[in-house]
Amino acid sequence: MKLSPQWIRDFVDLAVDDRRLAEDLTNVGISVEGISGSGADTVFEMEIGTNRPDAMNHYGVAREAAAIYDLPLKALSAVSFQLSATAAKAATSNGPDAALKGRSSTNSFSTNNSSTTTAEATPFPITVEEPALCPRFSARVIRGTRIKPSPEKIAHRLQLLDQRPISNAVDATNYVLWEIGKPTHVFDMDLLEGRKIIVRKARDGETLKTLDGVERKLTSEDLVVCDAKKPVGLAGVMGGYDTMITEKTRNIVIESAWWDPGIVRKMSRRHGLHTDASHRFERGADFESTVVSCDRVAQLILESGGGELVGDVVDVVSKPMDQAPVVLHVADVRRILGGSLDSGLIYHLLKRLGFTLIPEGQDEAQFRVHIPSWRLDVEREIDVIEEIARLHGYDKFENTLPAYSGAVVELPHAAMDATFRKRALALGYNEALSLTFISHADAEKFSSSSAGAKVLELENPLSEEASVMRTSLAPGMLDMLAWNLNRDVAEARLFEMGSVYELSGGLTGEGRVEPKRACLGATAAAVRASLPAGGALDVSKDEHAAAAETFRGFKGDVENLLAAFAGEVSYDRETAECFHPGRSARARVNGALVAQFGQIHPEVAAARKLRQDVFLAEFDLEQLYTNGLRTVKFAPLGKYPAVERDFSFVFADEVSFEEMRKAVAALRVAELREFRPVEIFRGGSIAAGKYSVLVRVRFQSAVRTLREDEVAQWSGKIVAALAELGGVQRV
Repeated sequence: MKLSPQWIRDFVDLAVDDRRLAEDLTNVGISVEGISGSGADTVFEMEIGTNRPDAMNHYGVAREAAAIYDLPLKALSAVSFQLSATAAKAATSNGPDAALKGRSSTNSFSTNNSSTTTAEATPFPITVEEPALCPRFSARVIRGTRIKPSPEKIAHRLQLLDQRPISNAVDATNYVLWEIGKPTHVFDMDLLEGRKIIVRKARDGETLKTLDGVERKLTSEDLVVCDAKKPVGLAGVMGGYDTMITEKTRNIVIESAWWDPGIVRKMSRRHGLHTDASHRFERGADFESTVVSCDRVAQLILESGGGELVGDVVDVVSKPMDQAPVVLHVADVRRILGGSLDSGLIYHLLKRLGFTLIPEGQDEAQFRVHIPSWRLDVEREIDVIEEIARLHGYDKFENTLPAYSGAVVELPHAAMDATFRKRALALGYNEALSLTFISHADAEKFSSSSAGAKVLELENPLSEEASVMRTSLAPGMLDMLAWNLNRDVAEARLFEMGSVYELSGGLTGEGRVEPKRACLGATAAAVRASLPAGGALDVSKDEHAAAAETFRGFKGDVENLLAAFAGEVSYDRETAECFHPGRSARARVNGALVAQFGQIHPEVAAARKLRQDVFLAEFDLEQLYTNGLRTVKFAPLGKYPAVERDFSFVFADEVSFEEMRKAVAALRVAELREFRPVEIFRGGSIAAGKYSVLVRVRFQSAVRTLREDEVAQWSGKIVAALAELGGVQRV
C-alpha cells in the first residue's frame, strides 16, 4: 500500500528526512519497499504484514515512528477533533428536525432476552440482533449539509494514494480510513426507511444492490445492515446502492462499527468482494476507534459541506472487548534475547509502543502487561518479547549460541536426502519450493496418494485455487515452470523435495499421513540442451523422433537419480492421465513403484498455458528409501580384451527396450557386460507401426581371452531371444 510521509508528520514532529524514516521503519518491521515523488508529494510503497492492521494507516505508522525516536505522539483528539461547538449549535436549534436531536450515552448499553441490543433512547434507534458478530456500532447524524467536491488538500492526499475523489462526504470516510485505519460508511438518511438501523443476519432470498452496481443474492450466512424494510449494506464489506450519497443528499447517517473478522472474511470470499474495508476488518480493527472515527468523518463533512450535527454520538456496545493482560518475566526476556536488558529499559520500550505495565514480584522481576486495543496480534509473552526486540534493535544483541547439552541426532533418511539432492544439483536442476495448497481440480488430476485416500480440505482457504493440501508436487512444479517460461526463461530445470498430505483412515486424526515425495521438472529446451552434441542416438529429423529423443534424455536424468539406490530398476508404460501416453513411463525398484515420469500431456500443457513442452517426474521417496543407498564397489579394469557385436532388428512399436533387456538378461550369460541401443530408425523401408533398432552387446571375461566360437554361441542365443519377442533380424 501507499502512504504519505508528509501525512505521517501531522501526528509526530520528526527531525529525520524521509529516506532515514523509511530505513528506520523497515528495521522495526514496518517495511518501506520503495519511495517515489518528492517534497510534499513523496509516497512510501509499504509492505505491511497481515498481522499488523494497526499499521495500515498514517496514524499507525506515526505511532511506530514516535516509538522509534522516543517522541510524543499527538493524540487524535488534539489534532482537529473539535465538535463540541457544532454539537451545541445543533442541540439548541428548533424546527421539524428537533425530534432527532436526542443524546445517547457512549458507555451505556442494554441487552434483552433475545440477545438483541438496542439504543432506543434516541429517535433514530439502532438495533443489533447479532451482538457476537457486531459487538459495537457507533453512529452520528448530520442534517442540512451540502454534497460537493472535497477540499484540495483532502483530494490531493487521496490521489497520492491512488484513491479517486468522489464527493466530500464519501471522501471523508476514505480519508479517515487512510488516516487512522478505521473503515466507516455514510448513508443518505432520507433513503433509510423507518428511520432506524438494524444489524441482523440476511434472510435467504433477500437481495442487495451494492455500491458497485451488482445485485447480490443473500443467504442466512450473510450479516447485513438494514433499515426498517431492507438490507442497505453488506456488513464490513460494501454499502448499498439504494442509500448511497448523491448530490441531492442533505441529511447523513455516519456508521462506524466493529465487525467479527471471521464473518467479514467469509462474506468477502463468498461474494468475490475484496475492499479496503474488508481487508482491514478481516484482520481485526481497533475496537476503541469507532467513536473517534465517527467524530472525524463528521468533522470533515461539516468543514467542507456545512450543516448541523444532531445530538451526540449513538454508541451501542453490546459486547465489551478487552484483551487479557500478559505476564512478562524479565528472566525470560534475557534468556530469549540474550544480553542484560534491565527492567527499566524493558518498561520504557514497551511504554513507547503504547503498552501499560504494572510491576509485580520482587525487584520488578515480572510485569503485568496490558495490551493496547489496536494490537490484536499480541496475545502471548513471546509476542511481547518480540516487540522489545524489534524496537530495541536486533543488531544490538550479541551473537551467541544457545546452551545445549547432548549429542547431535541425525534426521531420518538424512543421508539419502542429501544424496538425492546432490545428484539433482549435479544434473543441473535448481532446488525450489512451491505452495503446499492446491485446488480441488489439481488434487484430482495429479494425485499421487494411495487408493482410497481423501484430501485434506482447508476450513478457511485463501481462494478456490488453494483450497486443499497438496496431494502431489506436480501442480506446484508446473506453476513454477510456467512462471519461468512467462519470463523468457526457456531452459528451466527445477526440483523439489517435500511432503504431500492425505487422509488414509477416513476423517479421523489417526488417518492423517504426510508421505515424502520429490519432483523433477524441466522444459524441453533445457533437456535438449543437456544432450551431447551429435550424441549416440542417431535419429531422423522429424518431430516425433526429436520428441522421443528428448524424452529419453529426461529418462536418463531419472535413471541417474535412481542409480544411487539399491535394487533392480525396471520400467513400464502405465502412467497417470496427465502424462503424454507415448512419452512417459513408470519406474519400479524390486517390483515396487517408485516414480512416474514423462512429457506432460498436451491438453494439460494447453490448460496451464505452458509455452513449450514440459517434462516432469515424481518420486515416491518413502518407497524408494526402503531400498537404501547402493553400496559402491570397486572392480578393476579387465585385463583381457572385450568383444563387441551389433545386431539390427525390426520390432513393432509395442515392444519396448525394457522387454528386450529382460529377455537377454534371462539368458544369464556371465560374460555379457553390456547390452544397449545404438540407433533407432523409423520410416523409409520400415513399415508404419514398426521401428528398427541397432543394439550392441559387449562380452568380456575376467580370467581369459574369449574364443570366437563362444562369442558366436552367445550371440546366437541373444538373436533367438529377441526373435521370440517378434523381432526380425536385418542382415
